[in-house]
Amino acid sequence: MNIRKAGESNSAGQRKGAKSYEIDMCNGPLLGKIILFAVPLMLSGILQLLFNAADIVVVGRFAGNEALAAVGSTGSLINLLINVFIGLSIGTNVLVAQYYGAKKEKEVSETIHTAILTSLICGVALIILGVSLSKLMLTWMGTPDDVLEQATLYMRIYFIGMPVMMLYNFGSAILRAVGDTRRPLYFLLLAGVVNVVLNLFFVIVLNMGVAGVATATVISQIVSALLVLRCLIKSEGCLHVHIKQLRIHKDKLMRMIRIGVPAGMQGAIFSISNVLIQSSINSFGSLTMAGNTAASNIEGFIYNAMNSFHQTALSFTSQNLGGGKTDRIKRVAFLCQVLVVIVGLVMGYGAYFLGTQLLHIYSSDPQVVSFGLQRMQIICTTYFFCGLMDTMVGVLRGLGYSVMPMVVSLMGSCALRIIWIFTIFAWTPTLFVLYLSYPVSWFLTWSVHLICYFAVKKRWDIKSV
Repeated sequence: MNIRKAGESNSAGQRKGAKSYEIDMCNGPLLGKIILFAVPLMLSGILQLLFNAADIVVVGRFAGNEALAAVGSTGSLINLLINVFIGLSIGTNVLVAQYYGAKKEKEVSETIHTAILTSLICGVALIILGVSLSKLMLTWMGTPDDVLEQATLYMRIYFIGMPVMMLYNFGSAILRAVGDTRRPLYFLLLAGVVNVVLNLFFVIVLNMGVAGVATATVISQIVSALLVLRCLIKSEGCLHVHIKQLRIHKDKLMRMIRIGVPAGMQGAIFSISNVLIQSSINSFGSLTMAGNTAASNIEGFIYNAMNSFHQTALSFTSQNLGGGKTDRIKRVAFLCQVLVVIVGLVMGYGAYFLGTQLLHIYSSDPQVVSFGLQRMQIICTTYFFCGLMDTMVGVLRGLGYSVMPMVVSLMGSCALRIIWIFTIFAWTPTLFVLYLSYPVSWFLTWSVHLICYFAVKKRWDIKSV
């Protein structure tokens, strides 16, 4: 895609270097470009999880099971609070990609400046929410007394870093929209090294426990956010960010909200059901919580690998829609579904068969390992259904249908899991029955998303006749 660059005095070599990170999504064979786009995203997700794993492993090994449970018990609650705001970054991705595909430079620039300022505003709002509500919401979740104070401390420190976390997420969404998934990977790699080094220093040397891993996380997020901001400031043409021109363009913000808020609500809906499930897990005690934390962290590697195809489907669909090439969208949807199943099956079963060895990295307690394996037996072997579900959501969002997948997810995940907890789990209160709610909800939700996609596709076919 040849978008004219502003500033003709810049050298051709500089322009070529900037464009070399981008992928032309609207022309040529798709399979190779989808893989080229998805692999850096996959590695970025895995790196992000490695940083989180460093938190979990260090705190589990050097601060005890209670600290491990404290860090792990906050995950679903943190996601609940931030997902609505993260949804706006999805709206940014879709909007920038559509304008970029349509070669509307002015609209791309206005969207980017709106998004950067919005990310900082969202981050400040999250500081207020996270710091003030952490202990209350953890108490509502039934967090055990031996875990509550440490979990609260971790969350409060973590949320202090929200402005830079939002800035990185919005900035990365902008780069993904034009096909650049490599530079966010490089930024994460550098930030991850900082995170691991500081984890070891704060926890082992300074004996800071959960406060140490939270502080290390915040500092590493500052590094990654500054790098992505620097990248956009140094970019040419419509991607260039002028700090003095940061302002809210109302029409762009409203479009971001229309796409992003339903996407964020969908994430929050999942988090609500996960909070309820976490509350049920909490009732089994701190050892079960620790095992669940370790298993969830391992599963996160699989999820992030599969989620790369959700983001790939989102960006490719958005750009081709903006470029008026709807025939390519059908191929994008098919290829992303096939690839996500392959990745989900290979990584899911691989993690399960190596489960004992992997869980021992997090804890040497045999009970913790046993509880972790119970979860992995169900989740890892069926996780590809979650990948199918998310990838189809990416296609629908890229087409501009954000409310539809939100409503489907509300019914298929949140409502179904809540009903499951208060009926089937209440009748048979075992971990197996509790964990079974995940694959059942994934499969049913994906099936309905697929029906929605074919309904949308039928409209294309009628229009093209």
